[in-house]
Order: sequence, then C-alpha cells, then structure tokens
Amino acid sequence: MYKQLLKKVTNLGSPKVMVIGDFMLDIYTYGDASRISPEAPVPVLRFRSNDTHYSCGGAGSVTADLSALGASVICVGTIGQDQNGKILTRLLKELRADTSGLMVVEDRPTISKQRLIGLAQHRHQQQLFRMDEESTEPLALELENKILNIYKKRLSQVDVICIQDHNKGLLSKRLCKELIKSANQAGKKVIIDPCLTSDYSKYEGATLITPNRQESSNAVGFDLENETDFAKAATKLIKQLKLKAIIITLDKSGAYLKTKGINEVVPTRPRDVYDVTGAGDMVLSTIALTLAAGYDYKTAVELANIAGGIEVGKFGNQTVTIDEMVDEIISLNNTDKSKVRTIDVLVDELNWHRNRKKIIVFTNGCFDVLHTGHVKYLQFCKAHGDIVVVGLNSDSSVKKIKGDDRPINNQDDRAIVLAALEMVDYVTIFEESNPLKLIKKVKPDILIKGQDWEHKGVVGREFVESLGGKVILAPIIQGKSSTSTINKMKSMQEKS
Repeated sequence: MYKQLLKKVTNLGSPKVMVIGDFMLDIYTYGDASRISPEAPVPVLRFRSNDTHYSCGGAGSVTADLSALGASVICVGTIGQDQNGKILTRLLKELRADTSGLMVVEDRPTISKQRLIGLAQHRHQQQLFRMDEESTEPLALELENKILNIYKKRLSQVDVICIQDHNKGLLSKRLCKELIKSANQAGKKVIIDPCLTSDYSKYEGATLITPNRQESSNAVGFDLENETDFAKAATKLIKQLKLKAIIITLDKSGAYLKTKGINEVVPTRPRDVYDVTGAGDMVLSTIALTLAAGYDYKTAVELANIAGGIEVGKFGNQTVTIDEMVDEIISLNNTDKSKVRTIDVLVDELNWHRNRKKIIVFTNGCFDVLHTGHVKYLQFCKAHGDIVVVGLNSDSSVKKIKGDDRPINNQDDRAIVLAALEMVDYVTIFEESNPLKLIKKVKPDILIKGQDWEHKGVVGREFVESLGGKVILAPIIQGKSSTSTINKMKSMQEKS
C-alpha cells in the first residue's frame, strides 16, 4: 500500500482550489518567561519588536496549507480596512494566492488572534495567553450578495471548493446554501470544515464535511466513544444533509470515513502531539487537494492522516510539504524487515530521494556473521551520505564465493539483521556473483568498499565515476571478519 501512496502523493499536481471562509491573522509574540511578576502571579514576558511573527489563520491557514502542497488558490472572504488586513493580504500574496476575492469591509476588523509565547530557558515554547480581535455579527445582505457574486464569477476557474467555517458572521445559512447550490450546478465538489454548532442544516447538499469528534457529537446530540457511535453519527449526518461522504476526524485514532460503499475507521500513526493548532486546516486542505486530483475518499483520508500527523508535531499553525509526506510514508515502512526492498521498488524510492538532493551511498557484501568490523564499516558509509543502500549477496552467490559450507545464516536472516541497524536505510538481495548489474540500477553517488579492494579493482568504479560519482575505500579493522569469527567458533566447538 505504501508504494501506491507514494505514487499518489507525488502525483497530486497543482489543482485550482477556491477557499471561502473566515480569513484570520495569527500573531505570535515570543519572549523569555524567566520570572514571575511581583504584581500578580503571572509570568513576565520579556520581548523585542523583532520577536513578533505573523501567519495566516482560519481560511488563510487552509490557503497556506494548499499552497505548500502545490495547489493554486483563489481566496474569497472579508478583511478589515486596517493594518492587520494589509499584513494578511501581503502574506497571502507571498503564497501566490489570488486575493482579488477578499473584500475590504470598513466596519469590521480583520479577525486576529495574538498569542504570547514564553520561552522557558530560551528553548521550550509555551503559549501563555491569547487575545482575539473580531466581529461575529452577520454580514449585511448587500455585502453577502457581493461575496456571492465574486464566488459565482470564479467558480468555473476552480477544480474544488473549500469552505472553512469558524462561525464569525460570514457564512450565514443563506450564503452557505447558495454557495453549495451554485457549486452543484457547476459540477464542483464542495468540501466543508464545519463550525461548532448543533444545526448543520446550512451544509445540506455539500459533497463532504470534515467535523472532528466534538463537533460531530454536538451536531448529532450524543457522545462519540466507539466505532458504533461513529457509524451512527455518520449515517445520521449523511442522511440529514444529503452528503456524498463524511469524514469524522478522531485525533490519535485517525478518522472515520463513510461513503455509499465504505464504513470504517482509517487509522493513523500514533505520535507525540506538540500542538494541535491548524491540524483541522491541514486535514481539510489535503482532502480537497487529493479529491481535486481525482483520487478516491479513502486515499484522501489516508493522506490527510499523514499530513495532519506531521502538522501536530510542529509548534503553532504550520504547513506540511509533499516532501515531508513522502519522508513520512517511507519512514512508516522503513523499519526492520520493511527496509528490505526488491530492486524495482528500491529504484522508485531512490528516485524520490535523488530528486530531494539526497546523497546515495552503496556498498555490498555477504554480511554472514555480523561483527564489530561490519558495524564500523556501515557507520563509515553513513557518514559519507544520506541514504545507505546495502547490496546483500544471496545464499547461492555466497556459496559461489565462499564455498558450500557458507553462508552460516540464510539471506532472509542476514537481511533482517542488517535492516535492524540504524545506519542502514535499504537492503536489497542480488543473485549475481558481483554487484555490477545492481550498481547500474542503484546509480549511487558514492560507492564504498573496504581498503582490501584497493588492488583487486572495485567492481562498478568506472560506471559510478562516469556518472560523476566517486569511489571511497573504507579502513579495515584488523582481525575482524566473518571467516575469522566462524573459524574461532569451530575451534571452540572442537575443544569442547
């Protein structure tokens, strides 16, 4: 499955997405929280003017996430006629988002959330306080109609619509219904991250909604504790709202997906959570991008779980890139035996690494009875690059090289032991007596062999150097070899 996910995540393309919703400015002010105030039992935050950081929040966060994943975004919403509105517009333009659909409203402030962040011992970040500036009054009908006209004019230019609802007065019941109706008439999917409310009727007719556990519970009127509850809630909302699908996000448990043919929890990787800020935006963005690229709901949830999991490991509202998702997918399958690859699978993965400018190191051997010399040798390989590929002689090729009484350990056991070493990224087994054919497929940047090959001639040297790579000879630890270890064991056995 992981290979299919890798192919899909690297083929999402650059679809056009319209994001409509509550655009916000996140403001982070950092300082050292080194003492308690003598005036009150609160930390004193010492900061300077250059310790303030601005980022896009709300629908702006969705825009940032989509842009980081490669989408082209059209923004539709409101901002205030104030300095924060100018800053937010500048940030969105830096993301290459189209901000022509952001309407400046004089009597409403740009929604902003200012967070004071204390740095204990100059390192550990902790949010101390948050100040919000906003108006949640409904838009005047005239302004609402202007937003709707902007939306309808741009509808034909996009592949999918994201609605991010924080219940700040923009997305009234009337406007939501008109947005969804127009999208359905145009044959466009509408993906909605709903607000916390007990009445979801304004989302009726959408393609998909992505409430979290709490939001779902509030909407259906009962707690969601287990899979039976998830199924009951999802069924109720799909029927009531005439949805094509629903994805209920479940924090560390992943997400529950219900469509016409699917009813299941799609699990995610357990991980330490640093900050959940922006996780819902990341999930919404990934789902929208995946569906816009033509993939199914199950794929959308799988990729959203991966992206959301990466995001919660970061502080604050931060984006996730395709490269990070590729790394995560590979790392999920790059432990112990799963490091062992056939050459065809390995070539695909090495191409992904190579495109990310990673230095690929190759070495090969029998690695029959692992010893200190092997460990030091492989550490040497890792010190010279990013990705270490070990070509492992098959049992039949070891017999040709070492004799009929070798190997002591079969190829599967040898591969698993090698894969358990931290400095080894991939193991691939080859049948030939020499690795030239394998080297030509791996195309390493660096080929490493022991110094004992200096006068024998390193197989693959000419090929690697013809590609601009280099050959490095590793130092040998005297007295350490599989043969000497095996002979010592035989001698001890004879004495006993």
